[in-house]
Amino acid sequence: MATLREKPTILIVDDTPANLSLLSDVLKSDYRTKAAVSGEKALKLALSGTPPDLILLDIMMPGMDGYDVCRRLKASPVTRSIPVIFVTAMNEVEDETRGLELGAVDYITKPISAPIVKARVKTQLALYEQARKMEHMIAELEAQAGELAGWNRTLEQRVTEGVNELDRLRGLKRFFSPSVVELLLSGSAEDPLKSHRREITAVFLDLRGFTTFTETSAPEDVMGVIGEYHEAMGELVMAHGGTVERFAGDGIMIFFNDPVPVDNPARKAVEMAIAMQERFAVLAQRWHKRGYEIAMGVGVAQGYATIGAIGFEGRRDYGAIGTVTNLAARLCGEAAGGQILISQRVQGMVADFAKTEPMGELSLKGFHRPAMAYAVHGYVEAPGRTMT
Repeated sequence: MATLREKPTILIVDDTPANLSLLSDVLKSDYRTKAAVSGEKALKLALSGTPPDLILLDIMMPGMDGYDVCRRLKASPVTRSIPVIFVTAMNEVEDETRGLELGAVDYITKPISAPIVKARVKTQLALYEQARKMEHMIAELEAQAGELAGWNRTLEQRVTEGVNELDRLRGLKRFFSPSVVELLLSGSAEDPLKSHRREITAVFLDLRGFTTFTETSAPEDVMGVIGEYHEAMGELVMAHGGTVERFAGDGIMIFFNDPVPVDNPARKAVEMAIAMQERFAVLAQRWHKRGYEIAMGVGVAQGYATIGAIGFEGRRDYGAIGTVTNLAARLCGEAAGGQILISQRVQGMVADFAKTEPMGELSLKGFHRPAMAYAVHGYVEAPGRTMT
């Protein structure tokens, strides 16, 4: 189709030179014209170079008549969309019907009327332009639909992968603090489920007098106390950025410095332990009024451990294996109710802020050598916050 700066091109086909000249004179002020004196010449002009925008086609011509020319034009992908208007002296209804059935868009009878020719050419060119624009729009929409389908397939794949990853990481919320989970979900931390080795600070706590309590209390009371205990301690674990290794009845294992490294994990662990004993004292007073005599001991140790997913498909936990976890558990076992016992290594890292008392060397089950232990009695900076 001609651009906005070019006049549309009309191909006039007629075996009579006078008719060619007349139609050319009628149209040349508004359009560019080409002329063909035979059907064969018309096809050559239409199929070579730039196709015309409209064809005025005589029917009665020697050799290839107008009907045959129209049939061949509509059979070629290059010219099938070009509007064809028959211009002929044949004025029978059957003649016009045949021409329209072959694909012509209009039918003008001779002798021609210049205004009618101009009006019909203008109308068919406008319709042709609209059809071309519509085809272009459809082609663009089909291309966009293809791109969109490709994006959707990619998006579906990414969503599926993302959902699987989120499901996997959501399961870790019971181990990690919300801030750590956010790091994992954002990809800012390494995959914690892969087995790896890291230095951690392990904290173990369990209850004193719990066995006697369970033997003399109703199951509902026992579950109520456990629920309060876990909720209070769990809040403090989350607040201090710890990782819950496991809940085992009245025992809880927590560690720091994994899956996200932290500065001075020993300090965070001891701060948490102090806060836990303070919070537990409030719970113990409330339980005492109900006749429950329960206390809590805490053990803290630092060292290297192998960390990662432990278990089997469908039931995996996040755990740490190593001497450090055993040491924290044994120190907890030696701690009296309300007491925090820490290893010598931890004491060396918290002595500047925590008030500690040496407890001597303890013979701990599973350890060949006695281990030096220290009791924590609050903060150096705030002597009013000491614990007995």
